Amino acid sequence: MDSRVSELFGGCCRPGGGPAVGGTLKARGAGSTSGCGGPKGKKKNGRNRGGKANNPPYLPPEAEDGNIEYKLKLVNPSQYRFEHLVTQMKWRLQEGRGEAVYQIGVEDNGLLVGLAEEEMRASLKTLHRMAEKVGADITVLREREVDYDSDMPRKITEVLVRKVPDNQQFLDLRVAVLGNVDSGKSTLLGVLTQGELDNGRGRARLNLFRHLHEIQSGRTSSISFEILGFNSKGEVVNYSDSRTAEEICESSSKMITFIDLAGHHKYLHTTIFGLTSYCPDCALLLVSANTGIAGTTREHLGLALALKVPFFIVVSKIDLCAKTTVERTVRQLERVLKQPGCHKVPMLVTSEDDAVTAAQQFAQSPNVTPIFTLSSVSGESLDLLKVFLNILPPLTNSKEQEELMQQLTEFQVDEIYTVPEVGTVVGGTLSSGICREGDQLVVGPTDDGCFLELRVCSIQRNRSACRVLRAGQAATLALGDFDRALLRKGMVMVSPEMNPTICSVFEAEIVLLFHATTFRRGFQVTVHVGNVRQTAVVEKIHAKDKLRTGEKAVVRFRFLKHPEYLKNCAQKTPHNQRITRSQKCSQSCYPALAQVCHFLFLLVCHQVTFKHVPALRKRQDTNLKHNILSFPSLHLVNK
Repeated sequence: MDSRVSELFGGCCRPGGGPAVGGTLKARGAGSTSGCGGPKGKKKNGRNRGGKANNPPYLPPEAEDGNIEYKLKLVNPSQYRFEHLVTQMKWRLQEGRGEAVYQIGVEDNGLLVGLAEEEMRASLKTLHRMAEKVGADITVLREREVDYDSDMPRKITEVLVRKVPDNQQFLDLRVAVLGNVDSGKSTLLGVLTQGELDNGRGRARLNLFRHLHEIQSGRTSSISFEILGFNSKGEVVNYSDSRTAEEICESSSKMITFIDLAGHHKYLHTTIFGLTSYCPDCALLLVSANTGIAGTTREHLGLALALKVPFFIVVSKIDLCAKTTVERTVRQLERVLKQPGCHKVPMLVTSEDDAVTAAQQFAQSPNVTPIFTLSSVSGESLDLLKVFLNILPPLTNSKEQEELMQQLTEFQVDEIYTVPEVGTVVGGTLSSGICREGDQLVVGPTDDGCFLELRVCSIQRNRSACRVLRAGQAATLALGDFDRALLRKGMVMVSPEMNPTICSVFEAEIVLLFHATTFRRGFQVTVHVGNVRQTAVVEKIHAKDKLRTGEKAVVRFRFLKHPEYLKNCAQKTPHNQRITRSQKCSQSCYPALAQVCHFLFLLVCHQVTFKHVPALRKRQDTNLKHNILSFPSLHLVNK
C-alpha cells in the first residue's frame, strides 16, 4: 500500500475489516511499498513516483448503517440525483448523531480510485451545496494523492460533515479522566479548557479545584466537570475566548465534558462512583512519562476494562525526561495493553493524520487504544489531542438512543444543591425517556421504601437553559421548594407509570479477582450499581464457607441502611405489570462493582427475579443471578 494512503486510512484493510489484535497499530504506514496482496511493480510509461504500488489499496465495503459514506465523485448531479444525495446525507448524519464522514474518490466496494483536481473541486462544491441544504457545515480533514497507473495526480479527500440535531443545542461527549495521583490530570484539563499552558508548578489546575485542601495539596479529592467546545469548523472554543460557560455553549457545535476524577487511592470510592454514575462515553487514562505505570494506574485501567468503558491513553510530562524514557514508558504501556486481560491494540499517535485515523478506528473498534505523548508546559503534541477530540464521533448509535427515548423517564440523582431564589436543584444523568419542564415525577426510594411526588420547574445543561432533556444527557433540574433533606445521592426520579421496584437483599454470582485474605460471611463491602453506592453485608455464600482469590460463588448481600432501586436495564416487561417470580428477564444489565480496601469483585446481571417480603412495606428482595464478565487475566494487569 502507498505509505501516504496507509497514513490516511490506518493501514491495509483485510476483508473482515479491522486490525489484527496482538500487534501495535501504526497509522503512518512507514516502509509500506506494496498494495494489499498485490505484486510490486512500476508503470513503464507512466510517471515514476519512487516505486509506489501499482495495485490500488482497498477499504472495507461501504456499510448501509453508520456515519461513513463513500463517493467516487459528485460532479454536476441532476436535480433528482441531488435530492437523493441530500436525503442520503440526512441519513448518515442521523446515524452519526450529528456527524458524518465522506470519503471522496472511493467506490462503494472500498476501491481507492481518486479524482483529478477539477473533478475533486467540483465534487467538494456539490458536497458543500448538500451541506447547505441540510444546514450542516463541512471541514476537509485530509487530502492525499493516490499514485498508480496514471499520468495525472489523483487524490482522495476525507470530509467531516457536522450538523447539530434539531432537538439538541450541541453535540455532547463525556470523557472521564483517570490516572495515578500527580500524573497531571487536572493540569491537562486546565490547559485544554483555559487555553493557557502550565508554568510547571500547577497554575493551570487551580481553577478546577473545588476545596481549599485540594489547592493546598494539589490533589483532586472530589469529582469536578470542565467543558471544551468545538465550533462547526473544528476550532477550539474555551475560556480563552469566552468568559462564561454559557458563551462556550452558544459558540460551540460540539461539547466535550471532562469528568475529572481523583487519582489517590484514598479516594478510589469516589473514582468508582464517577465511572458508574456519570456514564462516560469514554475515558482518558493519563500516565506520567517519568514514573510510568505506577500507583493506581493499574487499578484505574482495570476499572475501565471491567466496566467496558472505551479508553485512550495520554503520556504526560514528556518535557521532564529524555526521549528514551518516553519510549520506555510507551513500550511498557504497549506490553500491558497486549496482555490477555486487556486484549487491546495500541496505536501511537505522532501526527495529525494519525489523530484523524485514531479517532475513526477508536469509534469503530473497541480494541484500538490510541496513545498520545504530550506536555502541558511546552504544549508539544497538544494539538493532536484536540484534533482527536474534535473528530471523535459519539460512540452510541442513533438506534440505541431512540430506543432509550421511547422508554419511561428515569433520572439518576448524583448531586444535590440549594440555589438562592431557585430552591432545591439536583444534578445527574437521564438514563431513559424524555424529561420536560413541568413534568410530574416521583423520587425515591426513601429510608422507608417510599417514592415522593415532585415537579420539574426548570432544566439547565452546562449552565444554559434547556426545555427538553433526552436520554443519555446530563443536566441539573430545579425542584422549587421541595425539601432537600428528603433527597440523597443514589435516588432516582422516575415517571409515576413506571411503578418502581426496590430491594434490600440481592444475590449475585461473583468472582473474587484479588484479596489479601479470605472472603467470608459477615464481610462488609461497598456496592456500586449505577449511581447506587451503599455498604452491604455478606449474609451467605452458597455451597462454600469462604472465597479466595480467583474463586467464584453465589453470594447474598443485604444493604445496611436503606433499600435501593435496582433493575434490569434491558427489561422488556410491560410497565403496568409487576414482575413476579415466574417472570425472568435474560437481557444484560449494567455492571456493578463492589470493593473493600484492596479487593475487587465484579457483578454483571443477566437474570432478574423479584419475590415479595411481607415484613417490608413496598420492599422486595431481589435475586440477581449473574454470569461472570469475561475478565480472567486481570491479575496479569495488576502484576
